[in-house]
Amino acid sequence: MGTITIPQPVKAIIGVLTPEPGLLPTVYTKLAQHLGPIDFASELMSFTSTTYYEREMGQGIQRQFISFEKLIDAGTLVEMKLFTNKIEQAFTTEKPNGKARRVNLDAGYLCMAKLVLASTKDNAHRIYLRDGIYAEITLRFYRKTFQPWEWSYPDYRSPTYVAVFNRIRKIYRDQLENADTS
Repeated sequence: MGTITIPQPVKAIIGVLTPEPGLLPTVYTKLAQHLGPIDFASELMSFTSTTYYEREMGQGIQRQFISFEKLIDAGTLVEMKLFTNKIEQAFTTEKPNGKARRVNLDAGYLCMAKLVLASTKDNAHRIYLRDGIYAEITLRFYRKTFQPWEWSYPDYRSPTYVAVFNRIRKIYRDQLENADTS
């Protein structure tokens, strides 16, 4: 029988998509009220890897990744995703074909070995957690960098995104090392 151990806390991250970057300060204030102070924000990047979101959100979609100073329990991923869904709903607008999101929030976490994203959609590579939320290991840390899987989204495979996650991982590693010396 294996010995049960408590895993290290993980670093909450959010991948943000929006065609209206002016919304981000308000969105980030709401996120920080729940997840704590933001300790990293990537540059805004044009989101061009797919046109999937254009029908709902329009053109000119921008991507940004943020992470949070406060480390969390990986088991709280469901609550994090449900919370980000509520924020998305708060920023919807009415369009002729129904409601449309003005911001899309990909909730997840990063640890030393992997990047995990939450999803509301099932698939062969996702594990059901609860309350309609699934978890996916989107990237693994291997040979000193994050590496994609066959199912990783095309944009998450890009060297630009991998560099962002490597940078957040360094922040996380430093946090863990400083916690060990406290």
